[in-house]
Amino acid sequence: MKTSTDGPLHQRLSAEFLRRINSGEWPEGRPVPSEAQLCAEFGVSRGPVRQALATLRREGSLVGGQGKPPVARRTAPSQPFATFLSFTQWAESIGRVPGQRTVEVARRRASPEAAARLGLAEGEFVVELVRLRLLDGVPAMVERSSFIAEVGRHLYDFDPDSGSVYAELLRRGVGLHHARHTIDAVAADATDAQLLEVEVREPLLRVRRLTSSGQGEPLEYGDDRYLPAMATFTIDNTIEGRTVVGRYRTEED
Repeated sequence: MKTSTDGPLHQRLSAEFLRRINSGEWPEGRPVPSEAQLCAEFGVSRGPVRQALATLRREGSLVGGQGKPPVARRTAPSQPFATFLSFTQWAESIGRVPGQRTVEVARRRASPEAAARLGLAEGEFVVELVRLRLLDGVPAMVERSSFIAEVGRHLYDFDPDSGSVYAELLRRGVGLHHARHTIDAVAADATDAQLLEVEVREPLLRVRRLTSSGQGEPLEYGDDRYLPAMATFTIDNTIEGRTVVGRYRTEED
């Protein structure tokens, strides 16, 4: 089996091993091939193989240790921060089919919270987008976005069911540059429950997002509500102070 030629060898091996776990080629709960077997298969030394396996241990895709052979555990790959903004890019990066069903695109006065986050005066208009986001055709998240009028106007002649709104806005020259995410839990309201096919007050993971331009101008305030069975989030800190945020897909029973 050949790996991609992009990136360091241990990262390419890690990606291939993870693909095998998520595809079921390496069955969950079963030991994966030994280091010696992997070295022979890929024609590499033990160093890159060990690094790749260690990466999957840290991410939870391999369990076991202390003399025991590592065992495959199906879990969602993390999403690089560069694509954290886009549900579509994240879904495609983990080999899933993204989907969406637009509930509404409307010009209306900003809610008090959206106005405060976007730095707008009370009563100013925004363009609101509400979509149900799908993974492999299954409801996963309710997406609510409030765009400042100058940005939101681009949605009037774009079909949000056709794909990534962020990709379209970037294509049109909108300077999406920075996003600050706040993650907490919230009970499903009546709209959430209907769209996600759950009971009212079912617990959901909420990600509130403030997206800004390179100059720090707020462009969008988002409120995304995920089914916990479909996605989780991780934050990795390093001693150097670097933070990496990841979104994961959880496996359903």
